[in-house]
Amino acid sequence: MHGHRFADGPFGAGFGRGRGGRGRGGDSAPPVERAEVAGWLAGRLHDGWFTGPVDLTIDRDEITVVGTLAEPAAGAGDAAAARAGRIARFREETREQRMAIADAAQERYGRSVAWGAACGGDRELFTNLSVPVMTRLRQRERLVLDTLVDAGVARSRSEALAWAVRLVGQHADAWLTELREAMASVEEVRARGPQ
Repeated sequence: MHGHRFADGPFGAGFGRGRGGRGRGGDSAPPVERAEVAGWLAGRLHDGWFTGPVDLTIDRDEITVVGTLAEPAAGAGDAAAARAGRIARFREETREQRMAIADAAQERYGRSVAWGAACGGDRELFTNLSVPVMTRLRQRERLVLDTLVDAGVARSRSEALAWAVRLVGQHADAWLTELREAMASVEEVRARGPQ
């Protein structure tokens, strides 16, 4: 396992390291550099699998690898069905090789690996983690979740919270990007230390 300086988590490098470490206790995987993971995967992936570099998402628990497949010629057939078939074929034909790469990556980086494929406008994740996150909410926040459950938007408080996080992520993307960049700058300054 390699000890790297930066975390490429959902909120960027170093997020959650205030007050007592990495936020999850001593059992979390060490941070990794995105470029190192991308390079390692580029060396391991079969050349003919994807049309370009993979899309990587890395957090403390998981590495998600999504590659773009060549779009099939549908002919007189339905283009969406052809893309879905191409993704399904890739998933079936590469399962054994992908699992071997995932096992090696998990050994190297201490994270599970999830796979997915994109074809045309379609994107499918095959399997990825659903990680419980503990939180303490005051009554006002619990009422928001309960309203979502009572309205049928979610089946449980847990599902309502996940829905709310997805919604914030969709509507605050520019702000989150700015926050990630700022945290990366802070991490660089912290790593240099006083001269």
